[in-house]
Amino acid sequence: MSSEQPYRIVVAGGGTAGWMTAAALVRFLGPGFSVTLVESEEIGTVGVGEATIPQIRMFNAGLGVDENAFIAATQATFKLAIEFVGWTKGGRYMHAFGDVGRPNGGVAFQHSWLRGRAEGVAGPLADYSLNNAAALANRMQRGPARTAAMLPEMPYAFHFDAGLYARFLRSYAEQAGVTRHEGRIVEVQRDSGTGDVTALRLDGERSIPGDLFIDCTGFRGVLIADALGVGYEDWSHWLPCDRALAVPSARAEDFTPYTRATAHKAGWQWRIPLQHRTGNGIVYSSDALSDDEAAAQLLANLDGPALADPRPLRFTPGKRRAFWQANVIAVGLASGFLEPLESTSIHMIQSAVERILKLLPGRRIGEAQRAEYNRQADREYDRIRDFLILHYAANDRDEPFWRARRETPLPESLAHKIELWRASGQIVREESDLFSEVAWLQVLVGQGIAAEGTTRSPISRAARSSPNISICSPSSLRARSPRCPITRLSSASIAPRVRRSPHEARRVLPCHARRHARRRAGLSRSPARGRGSLFSAPGPVREWRHHR
Repeated sequence: MSSEQPYRIVVAGGGTAGWMTAAALVRFLGPGFSVTLVESEEIGTVGVGEATIPQIRMFNAGLGVDENAFIAATQATFKLAIEFVGWTKGGRYMHAFGDVGRPNGGVAFQHSWLRGRAEGVAGPLADYSLNNAAALANRMQRGPARTAAMLPEMPYAFHFDAGLYARFLRSYAEQAGVTRHEGRIVEVQRDSGTGDVTALRLDGERSIPGDLFIDCTGFRGVLIADALGVGYEDWSHWLPCDRALAVPSARAEDFTPYTRATAHKAGWQWRIPLQHRTGNGIVYSSDALSDDEAAAQLLANLDGPALADPRPLRFTPGKRRAFWQANVIAVGLASGFLEPLESTSIHMIQSAVERILKLLPGRRIGEAQRAEYNRQADREYDRIRDFLILHYAANDRDEPFWRARRETPLPESLAHKIELWRASGQIVREESDLFSEVAWLQVLVGQGIAAEGTTRSPISRAARSSPNISICSPSSLRARSPRCPITRLSSASIAPRVRRSPHEARRVLPCHARRHARRRAGLSRSPARGRGSLFSAPGPVREWRHHR
């Protein structure tokens, strides 16, 4: 391969999508490839995707990026969950990262919990989520809990400034060998025989030839849509919000290690705390709320003074009818758009880059590679779409916008999942489903969808007969260890102690789940374990805020 011309990959567009793609390609491809990125500083980027999910840590680790350097460069804060406020009359709930309870052998945890709730001995679902309890206490555990092997690591993601992240990755990619060209794309040149794109002509009569082109040009889709004419599948009938306003505000004193999504009469508002500011935005349907009303509602619900005028964003929820057409692959907003309700925007860029690396063609693009890429991307979009629709459909609000959401027929795939849950408490994770069974469980329960037939199902009877479910009953603790999978972890049981060092303040997060459970059962503390808590030294839980 060394005697041949390198396989030329051209990334059209910068921003988060372009620089994530370029950075990953230059990191994982060998010397037989060249990576070029074309962008224009005159063209702004959307840059509102500031909240992520834990998979972003794998992306950064794959690049070999030091996490602390990333946090400093992007003004990042830690994220343990997403809090949903006002989506039902029940108030609020969290979709927390990580486990909720533990399975009893082959019986999923929700069956034990549902049986315990039916018998009046199990607490709310949130009581069995470590991340939920820690998030409400504004604490986190970074790394393993070294004094409590029974506890898993606490998964976390980040809130960060998307513009700073793109700048950070640009520096990384250029140092690794990516060639950047500044300029506007004025023409997409194509082969008259195959229809493949052969080069991008920039202003100033410059031409950038390539073999494979990655379209990161945003909503417009300069290559995938304008040049190749790939159509768009509109999902507005399921997800009718079509506009957003974004505005930064002064940094809040009340830092929280979670994103907040607060429902309003015609959509919802986000709150994302960063080190240097708070990111805010309102997502709404233009049929139900005017731009002026949306701006007024957004500005009236900020933690601090606005630092700029609200920036408008118009979009159509949906996806491309093909993500890879000819020798062009659409990534980011060029491939489709789903509102950032579950912080999936940046992950979908990461997922697309991973697919490209797995299915990267040789000198010739095979139809099988293209078809497989499109199949996987198509299913991923559909699964995330269903998860977002669930939040809207399962509401009990009174406004016309929300009544219409309840009355809209669901996609068949989502309707089946809800009916399966209602009938048996079962949750099946399908192929290409980003969200785990635990994620679906938290939203199904949080949105108030009852699993009505579970007490009659065989799996529920199996959960009842399992010895581990007895932990639901306080009286049963006299006979069983609080190591059982649904030991109650209540935010009320968290009482932080503060230790100061010359360099930073560190907070220990004592989780008294065992001791609390034993006291409820009338048992004394185990002499062998002394007064140590589940989070005590030598692995202290760091205060989640960042000390400069």
